[in-house]
Amino acid sequence: MRLRAVSDHPPREVTLRLWDGEEARIPMALLGALDGGWVYEAMLPAGDTPRTLWYRFEAQADDQRACYGNAQDGLGGVGQQDGEASYQVTVYDAAFTPPRWLCDGVMYQIMVDRFFNGDPTGALLRAKEDVARHADWYEPPALKIAPNGDNLADDFFGGNLAGIRQKLPYLRGLGVTALYLNPIFESASNHKYDTGDYNRIDPMFGDEEDFAALCRDAQALGMRVMLDGVFAHVGADSRYFNRAGRYPDAGAYQSQASPYYPWFTFTHYPDAYACWWGFDTLPRVRVMEPSYQRFALNGPDAVVPRWLRAGACGWRLDVADELPMPFLRNLRRSAKAENADAALLGEVWEDATNKVTYGEARNYALGDTLDSVMNYPLYDVLMNFLLGWEDASRAKRRLDALAENYPRPFLYSLMNLLGSHDRARILNVLAGYTGENVPRPERAAMRLTDEQAALGAARVRLMLRLVCALPGMPCVYYGDEAGMQGAPDPFCRGTYPWGREDERQVAFFADQLNRRRGLPVLARGDLTLLAPARDALVILRRISGGVDALGDPAEDALALAAVNRGDTPLKLCLLAAQVGCEALIGEDGARLYARDGAFSVVLPPLEGALLVGA
Repeated sequence: MRLRAVSDHPPREVTLRLWDGEEARIPMALLGALDGGWVYEAMLPAGDTPRTLWYRFEAQADDQRACYGNAQDGLGGVGQQDGEASYQVTVYDAAFTPPRWLCDGVMYQIMVDRFFNGDPTGALLRAKEDVARHADWYEPPALKIAPNGDNLADDFFGGNLAGIRQKLPYLRGLGVTALYLNPIFESASNHKYDTGDYNRIDPMFGDEEDFAALCRDAQALGMRVMLDGVFAHVGADSRYFNRAGRYPDAGAYQSQASPYYPWFTFTHYPDAYACWWGFDTLPRVRVMEPSYQRFALNGPDAVVPRWLRAGACGWRLDVADELPMPFLRNLRRSAKAENADAALLGEVWEDATNKVTYGEARNYALGDTLDSVMNYPLYDVLMNFLLGWEDASRAKRRLDALAENYPRPFLYSLMNLLGSHDRARILNVLAGYTGENVPRPERAAMRLTDEQAALGAARVRLMLRLVCALPGMPCVYYGDEAGMQGAPDPFCRGTYPWGREDERQVAFFADQLNRRRGLPVLARGDLTLLAPARDALVILRRISGGVDALGDPAEDALALAAVNRGDTPLKLCLLAAQVGCEALIGEDGARLYARDGAFSVVLPPLEGALLVGA
């Protein structure tokens, strides 16, 4: 590691200051003079222990002390003098190899009740008591505010596992290779994040044979099925807590002699207990309790390996950043022992290498916990860029910083989501009208104007182009490809509009997602980002020397994706030397040649282009 100190005389002492929970100070050796400054060098001892290292430079000259550290925005690159902030280095396990199907694939997220009913009569499958049934598939979800302020979520439309099976050919044609299902285990709600029984699929969705059949049919079409694991909390109306007395055996709420009592923390038995974010319907689980560990991870028929044996390809872990790191390590050992190719994908909304939870700094990318996370930082960058809140150079800087912090195996395995069940529909977000300022009861009737919808759809197409061109697995939230609208929960969780889709949007998604699957360079090529204009972002992907970015043998290839977020045409001049070839082929098959050492690429307003090396 080198530092150039600009001064008339070399500083008396230059030190590399390291921090990984403990401080270390390494003297830097003077190499000589260069360009009006003095160059110092020190070797950074990364070591063999996976961890996050932080560093900055400190110089002492006579009576003056100066620091040089990370830039004020914390995004690396050129730093600042007198900056106390440190740069970051992620030291990860050299053997860390997430399943390759993550980086190569396309994911599709499904809320089962809202996707498709496999019963031709439209009846609810094994209807339960205490649920409200929608008579019209196309009406909006219901909003019923419970006493604790949460949505009651007791309304059902009838989607089930059989319905997903029937739509597998559609999903395959869209380019999908992995299905991520929101929770499917028995619970009282439609979203199923209040688990009632981890060992039983909700009867309104089907049974274990329905799940096995779905996995078999998906595999036959080259697709996998990932489950949503909710381990930080359970439902108050569950086999384990049993506040409503629905289950025959005593839960923790009925008896302190219940085998489940040690799973929970009571401050005044039985009515006061620790719960998730204050919602008394979601008692928090003491996941490090040995009996819970045996139940979930390492017992004879533990939940995590059991459902992998049943056909799941891995687990998306709800609120992964609220689970203790030792629990995640144990979960990883359990899953990988059952299936080394199983994927563990966590819900982490921030940079997963420097997340602070409950005052503890955590790094989920070291190779000992997660294989991947939901890439919300990318979502935020692209949203800010496409809405005009930040220009292309800022977007490039933020994406470069993320790529620097993330180990390459982790970066190339990220879940690059366009939308999710926890945000307003991406069409609304990019149209600039999410409804967050509209009173909740009025959001059900919200509709974008034709002009807003057209603008939002154009921006969604740009976002899809960018997501398909970046490292990581593109993930489509069901119905976003069909132009679904919706304010935040529960209105972002409407039913797929079968027969009423935006056909242009569906066709565009299928085209881009299948191009992504058909061009290995978009999955595994080295990454270079360019910001040639305020409104233009360019992504270069390249495989050279017969080896891809993950070190696997691959044919040399090049691809270039560019978008213009602006409302006027934009002419980009890209140096052929920078691009790395003399001719490019567009999506229509036309060839574009470099002239005078540069490519001239014209992008209409709100349009993009994908070009590959000839």
